[in-house]
Amino acid sequence: MELSQSSKGDILIVDDTLDNLRLLSAMLTEQGYEVRSVTNGSMALIGIQAQPPDLILLDITMPGMNGYEVCQRLKSNPQTQEIPVIFISALNEVFDKVKAFSVGGVDFINKPFQIEEVVARMEHQLKLCRLQMQLQEQNRRLQETEAELRRSLDHQKALNQRIEEMVALEERNRIARDIHDSLGHSLVALNVQMETALTLWETDLNRARSFLLAAKKLGSEALQEVRESVSAIRSDPLHGQLLENAIANLAEEFYHLTDVLPYCKIDLSQPLSDSVNHVVYRIIQEGLTNIYKHANATAVQIRIQTTAAGLSLILQDNGKGFECDQSVAGYGLQGMRERMATVNAQLEIVSKPGAGCRIVANFPRDEGGGE
Repeated sequence: MELSQSSKGDILIVDDTLDNLRLLSAMLTEQGYEVRSVTNGSMALIGIQAQPPDLILLDITMPGMNGYEVCQRLKSNPQTQEIPVIFISALNEVFDKVKAFSVGGVDFINKPFQIEEVVARMEHQLKLCRLQMQLQEQNRRLQETEAELRRSLDHQKALNQRIEEMVALEERNRIARDIHDSLGHSLVALNVQMETALTLWETDLNRARSFLLAAKKLGSEALQEVRESVSAIRSDPLHGQLLENAIANLAEEFYHLTDVLPYCKIDLSQPLSDSVNHVVYRIIQEGLTNIYKHANATAVQIRIQTTAAGLSLILQDNGKGFECDQSVAGYGLQGMRERMATVNAQLEIVSKPGAGCRIVANFPRDEGGGE
């Protein structure tokens, strides 16, 4: 049902009393309504099917089909059941009013009527119809918005999944390069040790034995590094843990290896995406590994702060440090930079010999992604 836009409302009057029809029609037309009139129920149903009105004023006592039957037929038809029906009748018994409401009427006006009362009751019902239509339109728009939002979320989810897959692939490629570089270096050193041992085998067994022991140590270290690198190739480096729990485990492992317990200050009250969390974890993991292997540090700090703008990470130690402007093999700095690039983050490394190392990483919040 659509309310008439050219007048205050399209009203159909159904009454077998011509004086009532003429009076109501004239009065309502003066009030600005578009009015149609019929004298029996059959004609009313035909007119309603041809052009549904906004509201019906319906007499009860009519020859042939009475008002109750007309209303029942209207309410049984999905195309007309929403049209409000106001009964106007000389019947004044409670039974008559109860039946009028039971068949679907929305109001009941006794004859003789006052035009002011009729208009007031009509306006009330028309206003309810307008509000109902507005609510239906708002619900329709809300459903469209919800459907569009779901499509956007599904699209974003697919993009995030693709990004994480690309990050995982890049991580595997980086680890493969690390394995190649570190293993190649170890094998060259191992080969040198064994060639020297073979050279000394006939002349100096003790020195040859010491070179063989060094070669064995190099082989064991290379094997361990390969195992650690291979174990790192997985889609979820956090193993399903929360980031703060995963970092706490890294700190605990570092303590068991070095007897140095890192100081951790972590605020993840405004979390970022999983892809950022993975990179943060890897940076800390690689940084702690470097400190363990090269720094000889006695104090380590891990600070993480999340804000509306993103996440900042500081990993600092008081170890022996190194020259940042030189290419330092084995520190994994290139791997860190590659990881940071996958999430458009910035990495700063500050270090000098004897002054420790400070790693600062800033991760911007992805406005289109989130969790």
